[in-house]
Amino acid sequence: MKLICFFFLGSMCTISAALRLQTVTEPPFLNNPQPTEAKSRFAMLDDVRLLANGLLQLGQSLREFVHKTKGQINDIFQKLNIFDRSFYQLSVVTSEIKEEEEELKKTTSFLKTNNEEIRNMSLEINSKVNSILQERGQLESQVGNLEEKLQGLSQSIVPLEQLQEITALKDVISTQEKTIKDLLKSVKEQHEQLDSQKNKIKSLEEKISYDSLQDTAEKTAESNQEAPNLLKYLRSNSTNASTDTNDLPTDCSEVFNRGQRKSGVYPIKPNQSEPFDVYCEISSERATTVIQQRVDGTVDFDQTWDKYELGFGNLENEFWLGLAKIYSIARQGDYILSIELEDWKDERRFIEYMFILDGPESYYTIHLTHLSGNLPDAMSNHTGMMFSTKDKDNDNLDGSSCARSYSGGWWFNACGDTNLNGRYTWMRSRNRTLRRKGIYWRPGKGSSYTLKFTKISIRPLAQFQ
Repeated sequence: MKLICFFFLGSMCTISAALRLQTVTEPPFLNNPQPTEAKSRFAMLDDVRLLANGLLQLGQSLREFVHKTKGQINDIFQKLNIFDRSFYQLSVVTSEIKEEEEELKKTTSFLKTNNEEIRNMSLEINSKVNSILQERGQLESQVGNLEEKLQGLSQSIVPLEQLQEITALKDVISTQEKTIKDLLKSVKEQHEQLDSQKNKIKSLEEKISYDSLQDTAEKTAESNQEAPNLLKYLRSNSTNASTDTNDLPTDCSEVFNRGQRKSGVYPIKPNQSEPFDVYCEISSERATTVIQQRVDGTVDFDQTWDKYELGFGNLENEFWLGLAKIYSIARQGDYILSIELEDWKDERRFIEYMFILDGPESYYTIHLTHLSGNLPDAMSNHTGMMFSTKDKDNDNLDGSSCARSYSGGWWFNACGDTNLNGRYTWMRSRNRTLRRKGIYWRPGKGSSYTLKFTKISIRPLAQFQ
């Protein structure tokens, strides 16, 4: 561009110089030039004007081309900036995945080392047991010889020294038998611990594979088809329902009113619903219907929408009752939602809310009003929220899915809030990525609670005390 401008300016200067030179070199005494020479001069001036106009047009075209090129370059720079930001975000996610993978690998390595130590200890104990068994055999043979001597001397008085020797040998045998029993018990415990360590190593290896696959795989788009009404399996469409089925209690409070005083699994039949089993926690004063429980991490709570709607797990250990079943109970009247939590310091607390749950057409929107309890309130900011899972994002955070980022299905408001259906972790993890995917209770003010036990139950408002 600069070369073109210099060329243009040089041309203009050359033309101007030629004109000045032509004016200076004219003889002053020629006042009446020849007509031919005047025509030639005017022709040259016309050529110069044409050349100047052409150069001006060329300069204008070049300026327009430069402006257009600048606009295209600016667009390219904007796209490069967008790409740089996307690449940086991808690098951050990749770093978190690598950090989590390294942490799991370190844990696996540590467990493998423990596994080897336990195995060596088990071998050492086995060798000791074999040695003790050999000594026991020798002692038994000595006792046998002494018994033969005693039989030979049965007609005579046994010397006091032999009696003392026999008594001492019997004591030694009794002590050895006790030691053998203790060692066998220790060996059994070591084998059990070894099996537990193997299971943990296998579980951690599976988690490494699963996390890497889950965090890097592309997420499928949500279906635009209308969700089927899965609650229909709870509705009673049969006109020939048996008298026994219709006579079932509607919830655990009615189980209590009918005289049951032992906690356990009972069949119930809420209004306009098919019967299903629930776990009733019964005390001397009342009964509650348990809808969620976390105990030891044996059940994976990172499930799909269909699983959370129908329910999963073991009613006597870890489980989620199912949104459709919870809704069929809660829509019968006014209910209380009770949450009981225990942290890794064995501190147990509770909190209770007035509880209303909308139906599947509203994605089971929850409505809560704080009532009582000794646990800081962390659920009031979730009221009015729809339920979300990794394959159905209904949270308030645009451009991201809390259920995918933080694991499990819940009434998410924004990522980082309370989540009692997260991944079960043993003790408090130092890894931030693992910690945010765990089970925790986060009040609006104060510290969050990492939990080892949770239980959510509901009961009619009439039982509120």
